[in-house]
Amino acid sequence: MAMAQKKEMTRAWLENVQEAKVFWCHDGRLVQSLEELAAALRDMPEETFRYHVTKDKNDFRNWVSDVIGDTTLANQLGKASTQTTYAHKVEARLSWLKARV
Repeated sequence: MAMAQKKEMTRAWLENVQEAKVFWCHDGRLVQSLEELAAALRDMPEETFRYHVTKDKNDFRNWVSDVIGDTTLANQLGKASTQTTYAHKVEARLSWLKARV
């Protein structure tokens, strides 16, 4: 993949998603971007996190993979189990992506 294409894809991962593709958290908040996901994970009640991440489902990982399109981050989230680890993984990926645009 050409460098220009990689930058364009990286930029797209950092943007807000279309209104129809926002993530609706169990506690009512909406998440439109990785930046908003990082912020939500920092102060989300544990009950809300556990609603979306169980041994049988992983809503955040699925949204990052299917809507954002960042399979690297999605794979990292698939291996994480705590809310703190999730927040750290998203924040680290955001920093990495921002350094490349």
